[in-house]
Amino acid sequence: MINAIVAAAMAMSTVVLPQADVPPPGAVTVDTINGSGCPRGTTSVSVSPDNSAFHVVFSSYAAKVGPGAAPTDFRKNCQLSIRVNAPEGFVYGISKVDYAGYLHLERGATSILRSSYYFQGMADTGYRSHNWQGPADDEWQATDVGSPVIYPPCGVNRNLNINTELRVNVGTSDAKKTSFMAMDSLDGHAKTDYHFSWKRCP
Repeated sequence: MINAIVAAAMAMSTVVLPQADVPPPGAVTVDTINGSGCPRGTTSVSVSPDNSAFHVVFSSYAAKVGPGAAPTDFRKNCQLSIRVNAPEGFVYGISKVDYAGYLHLERGATSILRSSYYFQGMADTGYRSHNWQGPADDEWQATDVGSPVIYPPCGVNRNLNINTELRVNVGTSDAKKTSFMAMDSLDGHAKTDYHFSWKRCP
């Protein structure tokens, strides 16, 4: 099913474009983030100086269960509707995403990170997921690789939609104890890195 979705997305893209040897020069900016896990004011976005990636730092993106958790806290999501303002003559895809954070899972509890990526007006490329099983109390990392990398048509500035979801399940753990998964670290320095793949337009 995922292969069919990817094929459909590729069919809607333009012809094969030559790979750019290096990221384009000039200013690249990124706009717009929203979602229950990333309300306005709780994220910061920056583009690397060489235009090879952009980075998102979350300050309140966490799912949890147990004492003090609201019924809806077991699941949090963040939809990034990204408009990348790229230099003329280039289009971009996302070749890799590096996620990081912290989790505490009681024995028997589980957590999951799910993600999907698609350009506005193009077919979804399907979900990717990573799972964890308690007991665990440590920083976590996960990587999604774009294979194949999907690009929008040349000359069209389409938003890139990136959906992520954190979900924690009590499972067989003690419901009186807290389990959580955060896209953040104890020291507040964890970030999500979105790596660009640039191509030149004809």
